[in-house]
Amino acid sequence: MEDIPHTLETIPGLGPVFAAGIIAEIGDLARFDYNEAKVAAYAGLRWPRSQSDEFEAEDRRMSRSGNRFLRYYLCEAAQLVRLHAPEYRDYYNRKYKEVRKHQHKRAVVLTARKLVRLVVRLLTTNEPYRLRQVTKE
Repeated sequence: MEDIPHTLETIPGLGPVFAAGIIAEIGDLARFDYNEAKVAAYAGLRWPRSQSDEFEAEDRRMSRSGNRFLRYYLCEAAQLVRLHAPEYRDYYNRKYKEVRKHQHKRAVVLTARKLVRLVVRLLTTNEPYRLRQVTKE
């Protein structure tokens, strides 16, 4: 991993194993046009629409298509990042409280989806992770 330039290990909670797994499974970001939505779809972090005419289902199954290893690395990394980064912890808690069914699984997958945006940005810009500074007035 020393030969591959990356900044994923600067994310709090993300170690060399998960960073290596994510980089190995994503490969070259150019094949996704550096688009985080395409990376998330490749990992299978999406919910297909389930509707018929005017009815739209509230409880939908997550798509199981995509790279299961990348999905595993992103979900497990999201679990670790939410324990160390306050921004991700707050996001997880907000998503957890939004629904009554499948709270934890849904919140973890949505946190992983948020992590995909960060991973793509860090791998594209090759800059280290910085915590967001919140200004209090």
